[in-house]
Amino acid sequence: MFFSRFFSKRKKPVQTSPVKATYNNTANEHLSVRKGELGEYKIMIQLSQLSKEYMVLNDILLPNPKAKSGYSQIDHIVLSPYGIFVIETKNFQGTIYGSPAYKQWLVNGKFKFMNPFVQNYGHIECIKTLVGPKFKDAFVSIVSFTKRCTFKTDLSYRKIQSSELIIYDVELTETIKRKEAIIKLKNPMPLVSKDEIRECYALIAQANIAEEKIRKLHIDTLKNKA
Repeated sequence: MFFSRFFSKRKKPVQTSPVKATYNNTANEHLSVRKGELGEYKIMIQLSQLSKEYMVLNDILLPNPKAKSGYSQIDHIVLSPYGIFVIETKNFQGTIYGSPAYKQWLVNGKFKFMNPFVQNYGHIECIKTLVGPKFKDAFVSIVSFTKRCTFKTDLSYRKIQSSELIIYDVELTETIKRKEAIIKLKNPMPLVSKDEIRECYALIAQANIAEEKIRKLHIDTLKNKA
């Protein structure tokens, strides 16, 4: 039921590398949205296969007065005993150029987009404000690209020891488990208890904005300010 509702009601525009239109623009836009939805669905399938000790939230919209639109839209949040994983997904195609020093990254050397880790930092700060400071050291930022991309980014993003990881979508659950293994070596005791996981989940779920008018306004505001 959840996935059928996801495809029937959700109209989330996705970011793709700009291409010159060779036929109807509406058809191009519809195709891009469909690809984005399929990519999101693929991620959700992966996350749904995690064990019961994990709790997962998808497509969350939270109030954020510091954001341009007044909201933060977060693709996926995974709550686990050894980390709170905040995941930003990108549906670009091409070579991705970027480093921590730059606020804007490039696709194929010319199409600009916001540094996704700056974007995800805003998401994490928004979540921290909601759930409180006691979880501040548990966050891991992950940016997921499709296999249609090649990375020409700072090498630190591909090292599992980093708190900011750039991955291919097919690596997501493996990356979460590898990252947890690294954290366990330093912290044998869980960072987040079962009760705290449920508490975080409830706080985020209750704050999530489902109203379509507000979600559309958020997207339109970002488009106008792009």
